[in-house]
Amino acid sequence: MPQDEQNEASADALGPGYRATERDVRRWVFDRQRRWIAGAMVFTALHQTAEAAVPVMVGAVVDHAIDGGGPADLLRWIALLALLFLALSTAMRLAGRCNRHASQDAAHELRVAAVTRILDPRGFAAQAGSSGTLLSTATADALRIGLGNRAWAIGAGAAAALAFGATALLLTSVQLGLVVLVGLVPLLAATRLLAAPLTARSSAEQAEVARATGTAADLVRGLRVVKGLGAEEAALRRYRVASGSSLAATVRAARWEAGYQGLTLLLNGCFLTVVAWSGARLAVDGSISVGEFVASVGLAQFLVGPSTRFGMAMGLRAKARGSAARMAALLAEPYAVAGGPRTAAGRPDGALVLAGLGAGPLRHLDLTVRPGTTVGVVTPDPAVAAALLDVLALRRPAERGQVELDGVPLAELSLAEARRVLLVADHEADLFDLTVAENVRGPLDAPADPALVARAMSAADADQVLSVLPDGGRSRIGERGRILSGGQRQRVALARALAADPAVLVLHEPTTAVDAATEADIADGLRAMRADRTTLLVTTSPILLQTCDRVVFLDDGVPTATGTHRELTIDQPSYRTAVMA
Repeated sequence: MPQDEQNEASADALGPGYRATERDVRRWVFDRQRRWIAGAMVFTALHQTAEAAVPVMVGAVVDHAIDGGGPADLLRWIALLALLFLALSTAMRLAGRCNRHASQDAAHELRVAAVTRILDPRGFAAQAGSSGTLLSTATADALRIGLGNRAWAIGAGAAAALAFGATALLLTSVQLGLVVLVGLVPLLAATRLLAAPLTARSSAEQAEVARATGTAADLVRGLRVVKGLGAEEAALRRYRVASGSSLAATVRAARWEAGYQGLTLLLNGCFLTVVAWSGARLAVDGSISVGEFVASVGLAQFLVGPSTRFGMAMGLRAKARGSAARMAALLAEPYAVAGGPRTAAGRPDGALVLAGLGAGPLRHLDLTVRPGTTVGVVTPDPAVAAALLDVLALRRPAERGQVELDGVPLAELSLAEARRVLLVADHEADLFDLTVAENVRGPLDAPADPALVARAMSAADADQVLSVLPDGGRSRIGERGRILSGGQRQRVALARALAADPAVLVLHEPTTAVDAATEADIADGLRAMRADRTTLLVTTSPILLQTCDRVVFLDDGVPTATGTHRELTIDQPSYRTAVMA
């Protein structure tokens, strides 16, 4: 599908594939909540018009009292005033309901769009930001954009109030009406002009807050490592710097916003002073009645609110624009991989071929893994291992060569299909706040077979973890498995990978946190459970490498030796250093 057609097809959902701009995001948010925004505008306009009518009606009551109206007439006017307040309060409640839907529903849909992009299996071609930055965009920025929808209702209410007030003043006195109408034009122009710097300051503030949030999230994520290294003070200093920058940016933005609000209030005050002074002169001259003067002064006092609300609306729109630009940048991030249209035929054999594979520090790898065999890959450079895993997991495209599975290029398979038949179990695996068994058996919509789960638990020695938990198999292990030790988390993660039973399983250092005796048991269990399946072990563990049918040694990103673990240990000093250090 051509890119233009793809953008048009995806615009309704603002999801993956749509290269959004800041204007696109704001237009999409408006279009999705058009009915609620329209309702909010109508009811807010009615509410503000009713409020503007209050001083007019009070002035009419004063004139009626001065003219000698009786008690019955007075009661009638009071009843009309009560009906006006009833309409006012009803419109206010309905406007509030529409406003909540227009802003909160929009924020929720934006959060869904942002999270959909973040979790999209095609990934990001480049680093899109830290987890904290992405979290800030998906939450705080989404809310600011949603709140931007309220600007329409605020503006409509202010315009209705000003229009009603100007009309009432014009009917009372042409001179007063002209003062209001002529004075509003430069007032609104100045309000819009002053809002421009606020947009830039708001955007800078949001960027600094996102960086501070990202730093905090990263520190919390690596808290165990920080404590293990005794680097609490260094981590605290890093967060203090980020937090200080965020605070400074927030204070600068707040100063600009306070100055903006103060200037707009000053301009409105000057404008309304002129209106009140003109009305007073007309009342003294006898051109208007006492009641009309009271109404004019009341309208002048009331119109301070609607006039300043234009500034409030501009402020909301300014913040929404800054957040929309960040949201658009996230949604428009290019994908790392695309996937293809093909699916694996039947049950894959698991024949894996890496032909001239290159990506970053991985310069050139030719490797053929026969179905049902276990092959080890050893490299002293962690970056080479990471590049290999990223290509096999389809997190980044190969720069050279290709990966074939049963003779089919892996890039031609759909992402879901490729990751189903070739599973990469990373060294750092995330666990969920569930029981051990629930973590191992996988997603609710496609759980692993209970018998397979039991075998996987035994092979990974994860069943031993249950004996040390407070409630055994019923114990929840906390977010990211925080109540487990490092070795226990590794065993549960390995069991989950084994229970998935893919045609090709790639394991990256699955036993670094367990003792030698446990590692030997896991090696035996792994060998038994994967006896008829293809397994690639990216590791430097001698115990695991002894179970491999063949081991490939990569030096400087290229294979320099191949053989059994024993042969390479005897013949290759570099290999011996890599696995025995």
